[in-house]
Amino acid sequence: MHMLYNSDSYAVVQIELPTSDVTLAVEHHANSLTRGGYEIVDKFARKELFIEGALAESFKEGVEALIETSPSVEEFDAYLERFAGMAQQPVVMH
Repeated sequence: MHMLYNSDSYAVVQIELPTSDVTLAVEHHANSLTRGGYEIVDKFARKELFIEGALAESFKEGVEALIETSPSVEEFDAYLERFAGMAQQPVVMH
């Protein structure tokens, strides 16, 4: 797990899971030796979302494009707000 972003409103964590040897044997054509996604936490709504696959790739490309413009915290939070609207899982403290 890697904390990628943490503001007053949102937190973004990248989660990478190593693939098993069996998976590697079946999917030897894969470019990556890991799988995973991104967890986006809306701190005010107290909800989180985990994205993977095509949506995670789209999210990553959008973040990379945004970073090229040296965004402010407000601009980055506005980008995350588009994804946070899909969050349904409540954040629960143990």
